[in-house]
Amino acid sequence: MTDFKALIEADTGQTARNIQLVDVGNFEGWLKGQPENIRALVAAYQFAGKPDSYLLLPPVGGKSDDKSVATDFSVVAGVPDHEKLDAWSLARLGSSLPEGNYRLQDISAKGALFGWLISQHEFDRYKELPDRQGPSVLLVNDAIGQRDEAVRQAEATAMVRDMVNTPAADMGPDKLEDIVDKLAAQHGAELKVTRGNTLEEHFPMIHGVGKAAMRAHAPRLLELKWGKADHPKIAIVGKGVTFDTGGLSMKSGAGMLLMKKDMGGAAHAIALARLVMEAKLPVRLHLLVPAVENSVDGNAVRPGDILNSRKGLTVEITNTDAEGRLVLGDALTLAGEEEPEMMIDFATLTGAARVALGPDLPVMFCDDKEMADGLLQAGEGESDPLWQMPLWSGYDAMLSSNIADCVNSASGGFAGCITAALFLKKFAPESVSWAHFDTFAWRPAAKPGRPIGGEALGLRASWRYLQGRYGQ
Repeated sequence: MTDFKALIEADTGQTARNIQLVDVGNFEGWLKGQPENIRALVAAYQFAGKPDSYLLLPPVGGKSDDKSVATDFSVVAGVPDHEKLDAWSLARLGSSLPEGNYRLQDISAKGALFGWLISQHEFDRYKELPDRQGPSVLLVNDAIGQRDEAVRQAEATAMVRDMVNTPAADMGPDKLEDIVDKLAAQHGAELKVTRGNTLEEHFPMIHGVGKAAMRAHAPRLLELKWGKADHPKIAIVGKGVTFDTGGLSMKSGAGMLLMKKDMGGAAHAIALARLVMEAKLPVRLHLLVPAVENSVDGNAVRPGDILNSRKGLTVEITNTDAEGRLVLGDALTLAGEEEPEMMIDFATLTGAARVALGPDLPVMFCDDKEMADGLLQAGEGESDPLWQMPLWSGYDAMLSSNIADCVNSASGGFAGCITAALFLKKFAPESVSWAHFDTFAWRPAAKPGRPIGGEALGLRASWRYLQGRYGQ
């Protein structure tokens, strides 16, 4: 794991290279104040202060009397707003600058530490990556108080990325259990695991989805509890489908190619639980991860089968590829039995959400206006945006069945992410504030600090909301 804490140090006068930040609005004014050789260099490289661009500048004149300023080169970098940095403002620099110490000139690094950190993390489990010369270290003054929080967020984000990037052969239900077990041991939490055929009586939908992989990858429900009993109860639930063939409603080869990421919801939930425990948030935490592989075997659930549920509702299976909502349904029911005051679930649930909003925006459903507004504001503040979709009851009829209480997947292509959320709502307790995230957990195109592959989308927004609601 990347040593994120070593990438930010307090500025005590160490020798460092200066970074000047500009934007397209003040670029011309900055350029006019530069000597002729710098203006010529800027023109030669066609640097214009656009976001995520930078240029290494030679020293101006002789050596500086200030021993804290490196004399080999300095940096000028373009950002969206040079007076107001966000989480991603320094991501291009963190991942690209040569080894050494750097400091921002005439501006605080507050709000931008996360991007500097996470941009220096790489997934290297299966491939030897080109060696970096060494870390790029940012020296900060007033922002040093934000370092621990930025490190926690970077570690949690790297955890999600690494878990999602790991192939299903090395990230099955047993590996999810190992990760949660280690987390529980680290923080003094309780872990309860219900595995295999013992699920059938109390968690029949989890069992139904996972039974086809029983011999090789037994399904299980992971429950972690942490915190003082008299603190406010919160539940965090994550869809842990470690590989999704689609079951008997089998996906195409192309459709299965990224299905190692179908446990992305679990990765988000585990990482959020980690943030809660590391920060010692004063809550009673209940983490639930139904961990299964949706496979094909002679005992696989079939289209047309009827599954019971922990809540007692019967579900007609119209599509075995709509399995995530089934395992979440049992987990949400159990979470509600503990009577928490708030629940959040994460799931890579529907392609419909991606059609509606693309890969960068997680869909968020929440009927509690205060909670929904708080999550949206937190996402904006963390540069981790969310988009609220309606839990519109007018579409409930699409989930009707002639022979069971409901179907698991509405027919036709309309409102797919909404009907999936409405299905989950049947299992979430009405008296509890509940938010459902339909997140992609993947980045198909790279951006600074955000490589192609597994991604945490909605994690930092949720964490900031929890901090605001329960933080001391």
